[in-house]
Amino acid sequence: MTGYLTFEIRRILRDAKFLLFAVALPVGLYLLMADRFIDQGAPASYVMGGVAAFGAMKAALDVGARTAVERGIGWQRQLRLTPLSGSGYLLAKASVAMVVALPPVAGVSLVAGLVSGVHLSAAGWAAAVLGVWAGTVPFALLGLLIGQFATAQNLQAYQGAVVLVLSFIGGLFIPVSTFPQALAVVAKVLPSYWLAQVGHATALGGGGADRWQAALVLALYALVLGAAVVVRYRRDTARA
Repeated sequence: MTGYLTFEIRRILRDAKFLLFAVALPVGLYLLMADRFIDQGAPASYVMGGVAAFGAMKAALDVGARTAVERGIGWQRQLRLTPLSGSGYLLAKASVAMVVALPPVAGVSLVAGLVSGVHLSAAGWAAAVLGVWAGTVPFALLGLLIGQFATAQNLQAYQGAVVLVLSFIGGLFIPVSTFPQALAVVAKVLPSYWLAQVGHATALGGGGADRWQAALVLALYALVLGAAVVVRYRRDTARA
C-alpha cells in the first residue's frame, strides 16, 4: 500500500491546475465574502472558519469522487489483479484526499491573517487549521462513496448537487440561526454543519464542549460512511 500511496500522492501533486483551483476557489470566496459579512457584524475569524471548511470539504470530495473515472476505464479492475488489497486501495485514496484538503484550509487562514487582520495565538491557529482539516475525514469517505456509485458521465451532477446541499444548507456560508426552523433542523443533520461548527468554534474561541460534540458527530459519520464505502466496493468487486 505504501508504494501505491506514494504513487497517488505524486500523481495528484503533478496536477497543478487541480491543486491551484482547490486553493484559489476558497481563497477567492473568502475575499469576496469577508468585507460583506464583516460589514454586517460577523467577525473575520467566523467567515474564515466557514470558508476554510468549505475548501477542505470540496477538495476531499473531489479527490474521492475521481474514483468514478477510474472505475469507468477499468483501473480498479486492474488493481484487483495486483497484491494491493481492497482496503489498502481505499485507505490510500482517502489519505490522498486528506493531503489535498489541507492546502485550502491553510490558504484561507493565511489570507485571513494577512488581509483581514485575524489574530490568534499559535495554539489557536494550529487548532483552527488542524481542527477543520481533521474534521474533513467524513467528506473524503463521502467522495469515495460517490465515486463507487457514479459514472464518469454523471459524476459532475452527483458531485455538484452534494457540494451545493452541504455548503449552503450545512451553514458554511450562511448562519443556520437565520434559517427557517424546519430548514435549521435539516441543517443540523448534515456533516457539513458540524464541520462548520469546528471552524467557527475554533476561530472564535468557542467552548470545548461544542468542539467535542462536533468531533464526535463527525467521527460517527466517518464510521458510517467508511462502512458504506467498504460494502459498496466489495459488491462492485463481486460483480467484476
